[in-house]
Amino acid sequence: MDYKKEIENLTDIVIKEGGSDLHLSSGRPPIVRVTGSLIPMVKKGLLSDNDMKGFVSALLTPDKLAILEKERDVDFSYSLPQARFRGNAYYRQGALSVALRLIPRVIRTLSELNLPPILETFTRKPQGFFLVVGPIGQGKTTTMATLIEMINQTRSEHILTIEDPIEYQFESKKSIIDQREVRLDTPDFAEALVSMFREDIDVCMVGEMRDIATMGTAVTAAETGHLIFSSLHTNNASQTINRIIDSFPPNQQDQIRIQLAGSLSGIFSQRLIPRISGGLIPAFELLINNNAVSNLIREKRIHEIDTVIETSSQEGMIDLNRSLVELVRAGEITLENAYMHSPNAKNLERMI
Repeated sequence: MDYKKEIENLTDIVIKEGGSDLHLSSGRPPIVRVTGSLIPMVKKGLLSDNDMKGFVSALLTPDKLAILEKERDVDFSYSLPQARFRGNAYYRQGALSVALRLIPRVIRTLSELNLPPILETFTRKPQGFFLVVGPIGQGKTTTMATLIEMINQTRSEHILTIEDPIEYQFESKKSIIDQREVRLDTPDFAEALVSMFREDIDVCMVGEMRDIATMGTAVTAAETGHLIFSSLHTNNASQTINRIIDSFPPNQQDQIRIQLAGSLSGIFSQRLIPRISGGLIPAFELLINNNAVSNLIREKRIHEIDTVIETSSQEGMIDLNRSLVELVRAGEITLENAYMHSPNAKNLERMI
């Protein structure tokens, strides 16, 4: 089999079917994820161990293959003329598997993504720390790419992205954009962030905050005149703030709490929900850091932030339950899916 050609055939199917992911594993047929559901390509037959070795050899560079053999999994990106894919190759019970996530070539606008226009205000800030959060596979990377592209089109800045691997590829427009890939261009996220201070960077997108060194440096960078965008696998704004603070040793938590209270500009949490008409549509929560929120962070009253979000819609904050209700009333999602994604079903019931 020509495995490079077969990869192209399989990824074509993903694109044509409106899929988001492709899974390849020995003992299973290729499987595509479409609007959240996994669909086996049974006509393709079961993949063998040799098939998986062929696919991995076609997908990975020699350097990435060496990392896979040493560490038993590796992140990578794979480019085709029509699309890019973010991938992870890994071993399961000694057998190879690959997961590929579709990264569209074109970076879509806020309106095309059905995201709130108020997010544009965070791209105009001279400095600050803005986080896009949510579970895996909820569109965080796409949202951050849209915000970075808005800056690229409207401001003359030096933008840095630090990613593992590089996903959306940017073309410098009004801004200069440098993209650095972990392991290829820099040892890790934290090292690249430290180097940023010597590279005349105005805006930085950190693909993911994985450790306290990255978190601490990102917060410090936001304090010292940089506009920082990053993501975390957390469910909402209050959980995100607690996750960051609790990641640090007890003797450092008060300091990071004060820094975060001063540097945070906002936290955007999103969920992709099946649309009645087909496809997915986002529901979201938006926290905007004002004096009240900043004081709650300093005073260790983070549990009160949910109430602030619920009662501050006039300031532009968005409550997830309110977002879900609006989607139900607009006929975009079912009531069942609204309850499934609600953080507080009792509150949702009162609002419906």
